[in-house]
Amino acid sequence: MAHVIFGINLTLAIPAVPLMHSHETILKASALLLLSLLLSACGGESGGREARVDEGIRLGVLHKGNGAEPQGLDPHTTSGIPENHIITALFEGLVSKNPQTLEVEPGVAESWDISEDGLSYTFHLRHDARWSNNDPLTAEDFRWSWQRAMTPALANVNSYMFFPIVNAEAFATGEISDFTQVGVEVSDPYTLQVRLRAPAPYLLQLFDHHTTYPVHRATIESFGDPSDRLTAWARPGNLVGNGPFLLTEWEVNSRLRIEKNPRYWDSAAVQLSAVVFYPTENLTTEERMFRDGQLHYTEDVPIDKVPVYLRNEPDLIEISPYLGTYFYIVNTKKAPFDDVRVRKALALSIDRQLLVETVLQGLYEPAYALVPPGTLGYQPPQVFEYDPEEAKRLLAEAGFAGGQGFPPFEILYNTHEQHQKIAVTLQQMWQQTLGIQATLLNQEWQVYLDTQKNRNYGVSRRSWIGDYVDPNTFLDMYISGGGNNYTGFSNARYDEIVLHLAPRTADRQQRYTLYKEAETLLMNEMPILPIYTYRSKHLMSPCIQGMPENIMDWITWKYVYLECPAQ
Repeated sequence: MAHVIFGINLTLAIPAVPLMHSHETILKASALLLLSLLLSACGGESGGREARVDEGIRLGVLHKGNGAEPQGLDPHTTSGIPENHIITALFEGLVSKNPQTLEVEPGVAESWDISEDGLSYTFHLRHDARWSNNDPLTAEDFRWSWQRAMTPALANVNSYMFFPIVNAEAFATGEISDFTQVGVEVSDPYTLQVRLRAPAPYLLQLFDHHTTYPVHRATIESFGDPSDRLTAWARPGNLVGNGPFLLTEWEVNSRLRIEKNPRYWDSAAVQLSAVVFYPTENLTTEERMFRDGQLHYTEDVPIDKVPVYLRNEPDLIEISPYLGTYFYIVNTKKAPFDDVRVRKALALSIDRQLLVETVLQGLYEPAYALVPPGTLGYQPPQVFEYDPEEAKRLLAEAGFAGGQGFPPFEILYNTHEQHQKIAVTLQQMWQQTLGIQATLLNQEWQVYLDTQKNRNYGVSRRSWIGDYVDPNTFLDMYISGGGNNYTGFSNARYDEIVLHLAPRTADRQQRYTLYKEAETLLMNEMPILPIYTYRSKHLMSPCIQGMPENIMDWITWKYVYLECPAQ
């Protein structure tokens, strides 16, 4: 793509002041013409060299912005989206996900049987599934991997996803130490049986989540204790996976490359030869990389660039509903946030509608609960609204009238331009409405995750994207001691509903009534401050095929390929 004209690197913007006389029409037309040239997605040449995206189309190599630098590639110790994009290409679970419909489809298991009472699942593994080192993949690999994933010493934040299985919670919390008591049994090398404590209508969707992926036991044990999170087994040259791609290169803070795995059972269906992921926390840089022919696909789009693309190059931007909520979490164990009146004051003084319409360009919907509205027909409760006067009253009742005596605190967020803009807006709203002072604390992804996990914060930016299409994927985060519950929130009735009552309820509406009660408890305690319901947004070359829009923004890599439409 030609982005340098007459040796001058052009940065275009429509002038904010009116242009004079008859030159105005000519200059505006010229600017739009140049902008159209700059936004050409399939490349061209710069300085006589083939653009990266054009070379990628020719060689079958997709170049993708990935957001933050991955914190690791161990399926049992990671929890972020930047890691998930890569792990789902390197490993495969019992089942996979159709990107068009989000329906479960066969993965390592070619079929399965479910008992009439919904309490027993029997998975029949395909005989041609192999590890990337050519070892056979068996039911024992799943049993051992799940034992590792639930081992308390590993501190897997997603271990609660196994809790529908008999005694899984007791093992993961250390109540029992004998894994043979957990409802996971190997009948023969290619048959895995799973017994549940209660029916779980979303169970199959759990089994395409990366925390349930198998890992190669011999490789992990060769690098030390399986519960050690810091060994080098998941690095290039070491990692043995079972997915459609292999890890071949990882230059930290530069690029990560995966290449087609010839030993994957369905390798004939894999059309890409490689995918290269780039850390792109700076959205302005990522958008420029797309314009300069370095990326086929961006993880995000700068909010102020969205109208420009919608107006001038709508075919290059994809904006879709997304099963996710953007919110802030509050450390309920740290004063003054241990007072629910303070937490409610923070929530009620956020003008979400104003935030969405201005800072967020009207792209999202204000959120007043954790679960996105309409998740499989579920409608969350709304127990509060924007009410600055009530917010002031609650803060005064808590002993901080007009903000007097309220200690300065930090708003934590990870590196991202949009997160910064939202943090600045909330900082201003809380100062203007409540008279309290906050400073901004920006941290790199891994440090940010550790700060939250160690509960070394007061208020922090957070979000959650559903792992499957059911309200439970949001609500089970906030069970007492849950691996992703960084707030300190704990409520016995909430735990009872989410862990025991709702799973045992066969009728969907009765289950939703229970979930609504649980979410009402959560929002009355206010350990989280909902901000908005997500929509995904990406810049995307029209040459990318097999990556349809879906509400989970899910990519099944074996279906993706590069082929430019006919001109």
